[in-house]
Amino acid sequence: MFWRDFFYFSKGERRGLILLLSLVVIAVTLLYLNKQPTAPSFEDRRQTETVNIKDTTESKAPHREEEKKTGQAPAESAKKEASGADAATRPPTASRHSRESVSERVNRLTSRRQPAFTRAEKFEEGTIVELNTADTATLKKVPGIGSAFANRIVNYRKILGGYYSVAQLSEVYGIDEERFLSLQTWFSVDPSQIKKIEINAIAQDSLQRHPYISYAQARVIIQQRRQKGKLIGWENLQLLKEFSEDDITRLKPYITFNSE
Repeated sequence: MFWRDFFYFSKGERRGLILLLSLVVIAVTLLYLNKQPTAPSFEDRRQTETVNIKDTTESKAPHREEEKKTGQAPAESAKKEASGADAATRPPTASRHSRESVSERVNRLTSRRQPAFTRAEKFEEGTIVELNTADTATLKKVPGIGSAFANRIVNYRKILGGYYSVAQLSEVYGIDEERFLSLQTWFSVDPSQIKKIEINAIAQDSLQRHPYISYAQARVIIQQRRQKGKLIGWENLQLLKEFSEDDITRLKPYITFNSE
């Protein structure tokens, strides 16, 4: 007898076994469902609400009895008693309005406090402002210049090293031709205030920060310094394709070769 003979079932036995397993599964499922909590019925909820209403009514009954006797709710009665005690112990003092005179009261009722705005002081016509030494407070006194333009003018002066011409105001961001024409008569320029660049000592990254010097121009200047050891004058730059005549003209006020 082989072990397979123990687990061999006929067709009828297999059907019976399947039916038995199905009944077991159904029985387990029914047991599980019976353990789940069931929702309270409508009658149970109604009885619970009735009990809660009864408890609330009974808790309010003593307060209603007290309200019928005093004519006031308990909280209002206690509040009035406390305020009456405070009034009895507080010394009588005159209010601020009762102390003021008629004229003071009329002034208070009819006067309206207006917000105080400080008007910016402006220069009179004909005033001349030196462009390389004026701070933002001075620039804001020029008609047509506010805080934004004053800050831009000073910031551009810093990265330039100073102005050599009033015409450079037109390069400031936001100052168009019309605004420049209205501003140019208010300014003068002292070129001696310009901070010059020592071209043989400055590094490339610092050199290319100047608004009039591009990255390519800064790089070729450094290359010329390495080849020649030292640049002696403008002739070293005029022969380079990176520099036009206009570039040389704009840069002359800002560059020194240590031989001037």
